[in-house]
Amino acid sequence: MENFMTCEQVAERYGVKLITVWAWIREKKLPAIKIGKMYRIRPADLAEFEAARMTKK
Repeated sequence: MENFMTCEQVAERYGVKLITVWAWIREKKLPAIKIGKMYRIRPADLAEFEAARMTKK
């Protein structure tokens, strides 16, 4: 089983507010899995999210 990240962990990683992470999920920019009332993010999805936002050389 993968180590899923919480929205709080993602917010801390990027230095943004929790509401920003929720917006990314709601706007389909960051894939997430809803478990109960909480969202979880797979490390692979987070890596794709980062890769899509990399600046070009």
